[in-house]
Amino acid sequence: MESEQTQISEKMGKASGDYIKTIEGGMQPTQGLEIKIYKKRWLMLVLFVLYSASNSMQWVQYSIMANIVMHYYNVSSFLIDMTSMTYMITYIPLIFPASYLLDKFGLRITMICGALGNALGSWIKVFSIATDRFWITFLGQTVVAVSQIFVLSVPTRLAAVWFGPDQVSSACSIGVFGNQLGVAIGFLFPPMLVPNSDNIFNIEKGLQLMFYIVAGLTTLLLILILFFFKSAPPLPPSRAQVVQRKNIGNETFSRSIKRLLTNIGYVFLLLSFGINIGVLSAISTLLNQVILKYFPGHEEDIGRIGLTMTCTGLLNCIICGVILDKTHKFKETTLAVYLCCFIGMIIFTVTLDNNGIYVIYITAGILGFFINGYPSIAFEFAAELTYPESEGTAAGLLNAVMQVFSIIFTMLYGFLLGKWGDLWANIAICIGLGIGLLLTIIIPNDLRRQNVKV
Repeated sequence: MESEQTQISEKMGKASGDYIKTIEGGMQPTQGLEIKIYKKRWLMLVLFVLYSASNSMQWVQYSIMANIVMHYYNVSSFLIDMTSMTYMITYIPLIFPASYLLDKFGLRITMICGALGNALGSWIKVFSIATDRFWITFLGQTVVAVSQIFVLSVPTRLAAVWFGPDQVSSACSIGVFGNQLGVAIGFLFPPMLVPNSDNIFNIEKGLQLMFYIVAGLTTLLLILILFFFKSAPPLPPSRAQVVQRKNIGNETFSRSIKRLLTNIGYVFLLLSFGINIGVLSAISTLLNQVILKYFPGHEEDIGRIGLTMTCTGLLNCIICGVILDKTHKFKETTLAVYLCCFIGMIIFTVTLDNNGIYVIYITAGILGFFINGYPSIAFEFAAELTYPESEGTAAGLLNAVMQVFSIIFTMLYGFLLGKWGDLWANIAICIGLGIGLLLTIIIPNDLRRQNVKV
């Protein structure tokens, strides 16, 4: 966290006399309007990161130890895959009402709704401890999955509403970091808490411990959000927010959606983003099945490989956030990272049949560095392409398309794995990333938010 010392930055506009001073902890009139950056913004961001992590850690909670859960509940691999895919399926029809809620009622109401559903779904899972209660655990997972609609659209909105122009990309990256942190926890701890045992009682004790820990954590976060989270600061932190606050009363949600879908650059980004995250979802959901083919009995290693992919991606989130704040090279950064995702997937594909498990750690880490770091860059690029539309609506559409592609790629990847094996499945994934790379190349470099004037 930065020092409490006052920091002043001056930005000159093209028009005569059009300039702005943003003062840490203070405020300065700008053409009759006041702008202030509040220290409390960091508390809002930390609360969101923890809340986001508590939701996303449950996404791969079952699929990362698919063989164990299948044995305990005596269900098929398809039903285990569905515990992950329900996050994608429920998001698609519900994102539009969730985006409307975010636009009309703000961050606080959205966060409370999500945290409440997150805690409720976690407690439902506590009551699923019995071999014939898979339907209860799936019900709890579905409630948690629905709560995701109140999570994924928030980072860009929170960053824009609370942070100044020189920190907005870094703040968005840290917000996305919360989702990736949760995925990392979901990869690491379930295989550690739930043993792969022939004794059903041992598995049951592990599942019970895991469910109680998650339920307690999500309940604590709900309480913290109720008491401490605020929707927006009294004064805007940037010129862009001044303009956006002026326009809020004059806009309708349907007109905003129409403008977004007729923005060619944004539509290309929608498709390329959907492909990239579809690939990530497919790999994450089926990682257990892919790795166990070559390394039977390495369930804990699979969890650590998933953790490695996510942690390296977290590092890239932070690095790229700083790069974007310093350079404002949104398209160039997006294109470079996408190219590296494509190359990383090729490297991962050709090393899967290597005899050493630690080679997989390295190649999966390289892939994860780029593919898990990509979302925060894409969200910020979308905010630039679509300004002054609501960041929440633009991010919501990105996530809706992402879920559609995630379902398609996960089902396609699973089908190809069963039909022709991992090589052809991964080749198909590489082809998809190649198409996404071409789409990224033709996105116009139209940085509307950077050029805003009050």
